[in-house]
Amino acid sequence: MSDDLFSGNAARQPQAPKAPAPTRKPAQNFVPGADYTAADIEVLEGLEPVRRRPGMYIGGTDEKAVHHLFAEVIDNSMDEATAGHANFIEVSLEADGTLSVADNGRGIPIDPHPKYKDRSALEVIMTTLHAGGKFDSKVYETSGGLHGVGVSVVNALSERLEVEVARNRKLYRQVYERGVAVTGLEEVGEVHNRRGTRVRFRPDPQIFGVNARFRPARLMAMARSKAYLFGGVEIRWSCDPSLIDPDSGVSQRETFHFPGGLKDYLDTTLGNEHRVTSQIFAGHTEKTAGHGAVEWAVSWTADDGFVRSYCNTIPTPEGGTHEAGLRSVLLRGLKAFGEVSGNKRAAIITGDDVMQTASAMLSVFIREPEFVGQTKDRLATAEAQRIVEQSMRDSFDIWLASSPQDAARLIDWVVERADERLRRRQEKEVSRKSATRKLRLPGKLADCSQNGATGAEIFIVEGDSAGGSAKQARDRTRQAILPLRGKILNVASAGRDKLGSNQQLADLILALGCGTRSKYRAEDLRYERVIIMTDADVDGAHIASLLITFFYREMPELIRGGHLYLAVPPLYKLSGGGKTFYARDDRHREEIVSREFKGRKVEVGRFKGLGEMLPGQLKETTMDPKKRTLLRVMVDEAPEAGTSGAVDALMGNKPESRFRFIQERAAFAEDLDI
Repeated sequence: MSDDLFSGNAARQPQAPKAPAPTRKPAQNFVPGADYTAADIEVLEGLEPVRRRPGMYIGGTDEKAVHHLFAEVIDNSMDEATAGHANFIEVSLEADGTLSVADNGRGIPIDPHPKYKDRSALEVIMTTLHAGGKFDSKVYETSGGLHGVGVSVVNALSERLEVEVARNRKLYRQVYERGVAVTGLEEVGEVHNRRGTRVRFRPDPQIFGVNARFRPARLMAMARSKAYLFGGVEIRWSCDPSLIDPDSGVSQRETFHFPGGLKDYLDTTLGNEHRVTSQIFAGHTEKTAGHGAVEWAVSWTADDGFVRSYCNTIPTPEGGTHEAGLRSVLLRGLKAFGEVSGNKRAAIITGDDVMQTASAMLSVFIREPEFVGQTKDRLATAEAQRIVEQSMRDSFDIWLASSPQDAARLIDWVVERADERLRRRQEKEVSRKSATRKLRLPGKLADCSQNGATGAEIFIVEGDSAGGSAKQARDRTRQAILPLRGKILNVASAGRDKLGSNQQLADLILALGCGTRSKYRAEDLRYERVIIMTDADVDGAHIASLLITFFYREMPELIRGGHLYLAVPPLYKLSGGGKTFYARDDRHREEIVSREFKGRKVEVGRFKGLGEMLPGQLKETTMDPKKRTLLRVMVDEAPEAGTSGAVDALMGNKPESRFRFIQERAAFAEDLDI
């Protein structure tokens, strides 16, 4: 037998029996690490662990991680503001990509540290992990910083960082490069009418790549959200005009100050969307930023809802215990009101029914919160749920009782969502309701306003993020949006029981209204065009192939009738010399560069997905009938085409058929995206 565990049977040749080989000691260099000694043990000191493993501290090295650096710095300034020591924060993005964050707080201490007498407290904070003033409640009652690593991590991952501190009418400065102090603490001179800290830094291309840069639109949105979270702070934004895309909506200078807090934030976010209740349910505890302070704003709309939650002004996109408290308060309050008002149907509602169309903002302040991971995406403090429930329970009951018409309308709305959920569970085949009966549509569908099918379009998009952008970019009169979460069921390999119980396909069938297979009725199709709009990458192509398989198997007449299309979103944005173009793929990009820019400098940006595109960009490139490109899906009905066999081979449950199909056609493969 071969000693190679990975050798294939085809490579083995029959051999004559051999005499047993004499026993021999294995060569020392055959075993990796045979000379493993104490000298191989590394001890990482200072900020070296951060540069070696940045993902442990900021979640990666992608664009989100770059902007997390800004979050860490502005969170320190927000802690000063919520503690009552600062009332404004300045955020400035310079032409070379350097970002500056300044506040008028107390300023980082600059006197010698008691433990490290040869270094200032400022240098200790900037160059030592787990050094800070937030481990107890003496300096800050509540804070976003917990571990004393935030600003030191920013220092470690910055090509250059300058920090200025104004204290006691004197200005001090120190400069760092990649976490190492390159100057001592310098006393610049006397200053009047100034105090606080200014941190000016630029992300290190050795860590994030040469193309890493701050996005003005994202920074401005983050700065604005911070101002909404604490009405006592004013955030002053500025950006070099050379970095601003004219279509991005980014201001060169703007001041954010929102005394109305989260209520204003939610009202601005929802805009002109139809709301179930006339008033937003909003409120806050008497404490503005101390331990146990809670602020909230909730409304219900016809579209999908969302929850944006914060703890000590830190965004918690993955939710946590405070969101659980919000969910519990709303569910119990609505059930109790339904019981008191005699609406027996309220007993069937669940938390999902309540939150499906609820748009909510929630902010809590608690002492020493527990997060999941350094990026603080999820709150784990058990006490937060109790604090939210105690703060909101009575307020919600009073709000419902004081607005009986809104309350009754909300109860009926949520009960309709519950009825829809129960009906979906029971129905396997969905037929279009008659014209004389109320048409019930899936809750995730953002339908168009016109009644007839002529000229109407439905875009099937992947994910809530892309769905949100598409809803803002669409023509509401004739374009509907149905977001699907993740990859749908492969109907070619699934049984009828799985097909019948699949929620996403049930939503799609319900939205189209024309039935499936033998129950398909072309005259009941609610849209003239059914457009599959997925990301311009491998995953998007996979989702599109699954959807085409579904239509081919369950609604072939829809394809034959010329109703099914594929959208062609761009993969690249090309900018230079005041001109902007969009490219579908690499080949198209090269054509545009050679034709339109002709050797001039061009900035190339790659879209990670439809959700990363601004609504204006999505409308211009993919949804506007005057500018977009659509591919009509057609079926080759000729017997020699073998369409049905190809679908079975590629999408069925026999991997050997796929392998054989690929082997037979490997020579024709081009432009593989692996």
